[in-house]
Amino acid sequence: MVIFIMRITWLLVASIFHAGPGGYLQYVVYIVTSLGFVRQSFDVIVDGIEQSIVEAHNNLRPGKIYVNNGDLLDAGVNRSPSAYLNNPAEERSKYQYNVDKQMTLVKFVDNEMGPVGSFNWFATHGTSMSRTNSLISGDNKGAAARFMEDWAEQNGVSKQKGHANSVDFRSLHLSSVLPRRVSTIIPEPNEITDDLMQLASSYVASGGRRLAASNITRRIRSTQENTAKFVSAFCQSNCGDVSPNVLGTFCIDTHLPCDFNHSTCNGKNELCYGRGPGYPDEFESTRIIASRQFLKAADLFNSASEEIQGKIDYRHTYLDFSQLGVSVSTSTGGQQVVKTCPAAMGFAFAAGTTDGPGAFDFKQGDDKGNPFWRLVRNLLKTPGKEQVECHAPKPILLDTGEMKEPYDWAPSILPIQIIRIGQLVILCVPGEFTTMAGRRLRDAVKNVLISGSNGEFNSNIHVVLAGLTNTYSQYVTTFEEYQIQRYEGASTLYGPHTLSAYIQEFKKLATAMVANQEVPTNIQPPDMLHKQIGLLPGVMFDTTPIGTNFGDVSSDVPANSNFRKGSTVNATFYSACPRNDLLTDGTFALVEKLNGKDWVPAYDDDDWSLQFKWSRPSKLSSKSFATLEWTIPEDAASGVYRLRHFGASKPIIGSVKHFTGASSAFAVR
Repeated sequence: MVIFIMRITWLLVASIFHAGPGGYLQYVVYIVTSLGFVRQSFDVIVDGIEQSIVEAHNNLRPGKIYVNNGDLLDAGVNRSPSAYLNNPAEERSKYQYNVDKQMTLVKFVDNEMGPVGSFNWFATHGTSMSRTNSLISGDNKGAAARFMEDWAEQNGVSKQKGHANSVDFRSLHLSSVLPRRVSTIIPEPNEITDDLMQLASSYVASGGRRLAASNITRRIRSTQENTAKFVSAFCQSNCGDVSPNVLGTFCIDTHLPCDFNHSTCNGKNELCYGRGPGYPDEFESTRIIASRQFLKAADLFNSASEEIQGKIDYRHTYLDFSQLGVSVSTSTGGQQVVKTCPAAMGFAFAAGTTDGPGAFDFKQGDDKGNPFWRLVRNLLKTPGKEQVECHAPKPILLDTGEMKEPYDWAPSILPIQIIRIGQLVILCVPGEFTTMAGRRLRDAVKNVLISGSNGEFNSNIHVVLAGLTNTYSQYVTTFEEYQIQRYEGASTLYGPHTLSAYIQEFKKLATAMVANQEVPTNIQPPDMLHKQIGLLPGVMFDTTPIGTNFGDVSSDVPANSNFRKGSTVNATFYSACPRNDLLTDGTFALVEKLNGKDWVPAYDDDDWSLQFKWSRPSKLSSKSFATLEWTIPEDAASGVYRLRHFGASKPIIGSVKHFTGASSAFAVR
């Protein structure tokens, strides 16, 4: 998540992924799967945003911003090509690819400390992790950001010129090894002998013990006080129809390609899956797509030379998309006024996508619907004749815009925003635009800015579409793609003219910007926080078997063991529910390295190499386990290591108590 702060406005940018906790959005349809609103999820996000704003404000410093762009060819494919092909052939002929391949990057350089961050926009979904994954993950976007930050801090940047070390960068392209912070913390021993194993064998599992919350190890990056914190963000653009599963879609039973129009296998959509570059390993697919984005971003960062100069400006307004009048061209060349519709979701929404198929007998490309599911739909809400006609050819499965019990099921009032920083213009949209929808919006705004600015803007302007900003309202397709009713069209909430409405209103914002006019905002989205219903049970209490403590090792690393780089080490601990304390500034999992007589933090649960897996033996059990699994990086320093777990337990009576425990030591060669 990224926050831009500009004078009296701010912009909140999310990166979509399907591997995070839910329950924080306030509309019913977005919190059904999390059993309603989850206050803890909401609070930790709000608190994090607030803390980020405060820290950014307290660290304002003079500096320069640079912009650069270039093509990344192998990190996304179109997952709805049949819908894309319904766009006019003349329009499609303007573009080499059926997805946007361009990455745009901005580089921030402190006048004294040198480069301190970079943001980039690139269109690919954060769906490298499959729907069967049960671990919290930032997916390929989050991993790419972490790789970029590690690279920038380890390799260093020139304070004078603000460029990364080109020799180090070139070597990255020749190796699959990704940067890790540990090599900057702990030096590599000059000589490796059997003494390592002997030393490791003298450190057995520590046993669980209580500790104060203030003594929980902070994240490794937070402890590096004397270095500038490099911040990287990999933001979304028009990714609506773009999948990171670049090998294509195949049937899991026959291994043959899926049906082109409906993404089915013998009529069943749940058998059709996209394959990532690391297939069948979803973690490897995530790493590969992340590293491809990271390497491109590092390349653009290294070569960025165009300084952003000029005015800073913005325009922002709220619009009611449930009844917005839109002027569109007719087939005879005239104009007619149409309207957007109250939100509704089509049958193909329930089919899911090739990144995560749905269930039952739904399928993409369905513009007819099904009598049985219509009957089920009508038990919730029967759409009226006007609503059905407004959304045609979408067959309505859920009439979310007209469902108000126990409160609104879908948004109607949405924000749109344009931010200008010199020759960089950011179009802030609250949804997932398809490739062609994003192209049309960018081109429309760019034409207004160039034609109406009396030379202030020219063809060198950089217009970026920032998806999923400020709120969420699902997808936006072109009118032509909407007719095909694949997942993206079925999830275009406000009917076939949704994109035309966005283009019309963004052109108004752009016109106001070049004319230096204000844009009035007469409506606000509803605050429904007081109406939220949450059905997720709280943590009752935690226990361990008789004779054991929280933090004790249940399954230790093998005795007298040594591991080569690339191997995986794991240990399991008696644990407690992580919801007792999210350890936002701390870590549940830690790899420590012996440095002299001290155990020094080397990798925490924010690092790609370390996984924290929590589980209960049964849903109603008060006992639980935490497994720490460390895949030793190829550039890890040889030496003696151990795994350490932190957590917090809730007793039947009393307050939450924090604990820790460590595995036996082992050698890494």
